[in-house]
Amino acid sequence: MKYKEIARRLRALGCQELPRRGKGSHRVWHNPAGGQIAPLPDWGAKDLKIGTLKAVIRQLGLNWDEFFEK
Repeated sequence: MKYKEIARRLRALGCQELPRRGKGSHRVWHNPAGGQIAPLPDWGAKDLKIGTLKAVIRQLGLNWDEFFEK
């Protein structure tokens, strides 16, 4: 799954992307419902690894099944 698709699903679940600070390929996401923050790599056209995606979902305090419903 590419970054754009993941970002769309995270926004649908109420998460927000924090403003970028400096250079780098990672973007920071915030879940206001629980206050959790997690970095998410933005590799452009490359797919993110499933383990990386699972770790981000867990760090944000989201449900894996709800993430794929959106």
